[in-house]
Amino acid sequence: MFSKIQTTKFTENISDNIKKLKEKIRTADAVVIGAGAGLSTAAGFTYDGERFEKYFSDFRQKYGFEDMYSGGFYPYQTPEEHWAYWSRYIFVNRYQDAPKPVYESLLKLVADKDYFVITTNVDHCFQKAGFDKKRLFYTQGDYGLFQCSEPCCRETFDNEAVVLEMLKQQKDMKIPTELVPVCPHCGKPLTMNLRSDDKFVEDEGWHLASERYQNFLRTRANEKILFLELGVGYNTPVIIKYPFWQMTAKNPNATYACVNNGQAVCPPEIRHKSICINDDISDVINECINRKQ
Repeated sequence: MFSKIQTTKFTENISDNIKKLKEKIRTADAVVIGAGAGLSTAAGFTYDGERFEKYFSDFRQKYGFEDMYSGGFYPYQTPEEHWAYWSRYIFVNRYQDAPKPVYESLLKLVADKDYFVITTNVDHCFQKAGFDKKRLFYTQGDYGLFQCSEPCCRETFDNEAVVLEMLKQQKDMKIPTELVPVCPHCGKPLTMNLRSDDKFVEDEGWHLASERYQNFLRTRANEKILFLELGVGYNTPVIIKYPFWQMTAKNPNATYACVNNGQAVCPPEIRHKSICINDDISDVINECINRKQ
């Protein structure tokens, strides 16, 4: 129905569009938030530059990569090296709070609304900020979970305790061999519960969250819904962006809003019922809160 090429950018004044967005949030019966990597970037979860140097300068010097993503794909020769890197990566991107309170501000904006969140982010920021766990659907996994690499089962495993122990005991960018995680059922290596191939485990919690999201959409199909897309790019548009466009087109009472610095666009078919804001997500959220108050 839609394509990336057939989109249009807004030329209205940003301040006017923020005013329209604030009003749509106020009058909406329900708000569906779709969040991508741009939202966490706005919260300060950057993967290169100063933050990378702060936590991974020793890995950069030894292995030569220049950002956290590259480090995640580096072909380490031993599992002890692999998990030394990944335990630190998980800690700073999952168990530490985001540098900026963008998620907390977003919750203030929608706390009194009937909302649901679907996100491709895996850093758990929504739940840490206080969003209702039963109104969240993490489609692509969670840095806080391990799964069997086989996988031999449809089960995931909380990793906080072992990650903290790996972090505590690692030396010379290696962890002790006895801390290398293995599946308790088959003994194969554990890996991250992140969607990268057909081995991704959709556990019971994933399916329950998916069902709650579908039920939320189904039971509010004809209401005044605001589909609020924040920081979603074109890596996986079929998860959030394209469905938001389609549901906005089908529902005469729906509004599509996209906040994405430099990438806020919409199809011509829903141009008349869309708000696109090419600006910093944090600034837009804070401005909406200020106007609300």
